[in-house]
Amino acid sequence: MPIRTASARWQGNLTEGSGTVRTGKGGLEGNYSFKSRFEEGEGTNPEELIGAAHAGCFSMAFSKALADAGTTPTSVETTAKVHLDKTDAGMTVTRIELDTVGEVPGIDEAQFAKLAETAKQNCPISRLLSPGAEITLTARLTS
Repeated sequence: MPIRTASARWQGNLTEGSGTVRTGKGGLEGNYSFKSRFEEGEGTNPEELIGAAHAGCFSMAFSKALADAGTTPTSVETTAKVHLDKTDAGMTVTRIELDTVGEVPGIDEAQFAKLAETAKQNCPISRLLSPGAEITLTARLTS
């Protein structure tokens, strides 16, 4: 398997500086700052990037689980809410809430929920993050 890369450049001090983040192949590039991370400023932040990675990984894992069960999805759309909280150890990602909606013909709610939970457990990004952060899942089936 290939090794994936990303990079970041920061200039200046913590509160007044700014930076850019970029994925290795240049698919994503964005500005970030203290305000975009700890306030409501423009730009991205590491937590949003973790959320995007988790949502993307989970959606792919769920799509595979559904197809393996014989119910190929029309679509799977996932949002990840990443909670950055101050703890005794410092600023910490404490929780990630995955919210997924799937359009999957020929499946019932119970099987959909079971496969969603399996995908959450087997998604490589979930496995990476779950030792340190609580990961919750809400899964809704649409028609």
